[in-house]
Amino acid sequence: MSVHTIPTKPIEGQKPGTSGLRKKTAIFMQPHYLENFVQAIWNGTGGAAGKTYVLGGDGRYFNDRAAQVILRMAAASGAKKLIVGQDALLSTPAASNLIRQRRADGGIILSASHNPGGPDEDFGVKYNVGNGGPAPEGVTERIFEATRNIGEYLILDAQDVDLSTPGIRRLGDMEVEVVDPVADYQALMERIFDFDKIRALFAGGFRIRFDAMHAVTGPYAHAIIEGALGAPAGSVVNAVPSPDFGGGHPDPNPIWAEDLIDAMFGPDAPDFGAASDGDGDRNMIVGRGCYVTPSDSLAVLAANAALVPAYAGGLAGVARSMPTSKALDRVAQSLGISCYETPTGWKFFGNLLDAGRATLCGEESAGTGSDHVREKDGLWAVLFWLNLLAERRQPVAQVMNDHWAKYGRNYYSRHDYEAVETAAANGLIEDLRGRLAELPGQTVAGLRIEAADEFAYDDPVDGAHSAGQGLRIMTEGGGRIVLRLSGTGTEGATLRVYLERLETDPAHLQDDPQDALARIIAAADEIAGIRTRTGRAAPNVIT
Repeated sequence: MSVHTIPTKPIEGQKPGTSGLRKKTAIFMQPHYLENFVQAIWNGTGGAAGKTYVLGGDGRYFNDRAAQVILRMAAASGAKKLIVGQDALLSTPAASNLIRQRRADGGIILSASHNPGGPDEDFGVKYNVGNGGPAPEGVTERIFEATRNIGEYLILDAQDVDLSTPGIRRLGDMEVEVVDPVADYQALMERIFDFDKIRALFAGGFRIRFDAMHAVTGPYAHAIIEGALGAPAGSVVNAVPSPDFGGGHPDPNPIWAEDLIDAMFGPDAPDFGAASDGDGDRNMIVGRGCYVTPSDSLAVLAANAALVPAYAGGLAGVARSMPTSKALDRVAQSLGISCYETPTGWKFFGNLLDAGRATLCGEESAGTGSDHVREKDGLWAVLFWLNLLAERRQPVAQVMNDHWAKYGRNYYSRHDYEAVETAAANGLIEDLRGRLAELPGQTVAGLRIEAADEFAYDDPVDGAHSAGQGLRIMTEGGGRIVLRLSGTGTEGATLRVYLERLETDPAHLQDDPQDALARIIAAADEIAGIRTRTGRAAPNVIT
């Protein structure tokens, strides 16, 4: 085995976003593209020599080949050890847990999360730091700078490493430990939740349908839900990870998990339904005839945290991303704890969790988690719900009705306009940004605007400042409109419009959310000129 030094030159567009670098798979497969970015990770983080890393991904197309390239590059750069999931599979929360449990220096996760996979779809590479969380902005900036100055990369001339069975391998001077991707994660879940109570729930006839969406959580859910917890065989569906996610879109929302929604609203619906995404960090919760929004789910988990063994002693605080509904704020106020509002991106929760300021956190984009890892965790959220249902012995719909009766209901929806022409999307945001100061006091669609600004965040732990994090418009009666451009797409721009209204009248807690938000929706379109500027009569996805 010999180390090759390969001359290269910078490639445009390798700037990591909120969740790493995402591009079309064909772009990652171009000569030098993956290698440049991986070398930039080493160069931007002080080199790989003597370090230990975790490596795995969601099994999407090119995952297996990319893992072998990264192994050879790590060995060539002097890494001490790589801990790799069997067949290069690791859910994102499981990878975070391994980084923390093994005290690794960091990890590389091969995933584009909820984006579709396949030769014509998306691929991604994300670097996580030693606390198990996504690299903070300072680190991603150094990696990006390294991509702009790269002149060569190192790679070992070697055969593929056998990743098919657990065990120790050697690659040059580097140790490769192939691990069962589920075992350590399952052990962590058993320490957090009351598995005996959940087993008793299933033993009493409780039925669940968990849709793994042909993605990485299939093996985890099969081992834990059907195996350790005793749910009937067949409770976990679409459980075998597929390179193209069965030709589907592994995003757990009512649009892409339509089969689950149909089952849960059908004549013989199970008691509980859930889904997770490509890399296992997102979740969708559905009761019999009752869809739970991610924002409401986060608030319910916080309100019921005392029912779960790991959180029975109380919550240090909670945190949500700015676009997430303010339902969590109302629970935090009732509990007498702090509620932090951060920019979008899980990395912003890391400092709060590390400093012990927050215990639970979440985003409206189907991500919830706690201080057990430094990533959002889809299956953890499902087990949390199962634990609270085992304690409360109520259907999901009753849990939600009780919650709204106590705290009020934050009607909430997100409208996504996908693959918008980039110039049009940027123009919409720039025009609205320039008019924010003149909006307060105006009445639009029958709603008086009380405030408008662009969200910026000062980290209370390290003082880091993050500007330009979304445009906010607040209306009378607790209404809110948020607009931002998402960094998770790979084609054009995705305009996300977040719409919210607080309702406390008991007579109006069961309204259809789109009807309840009708005036807010109309105001958003009129204020931002969405139809005119995008040419879209309606959003692609409504959640």
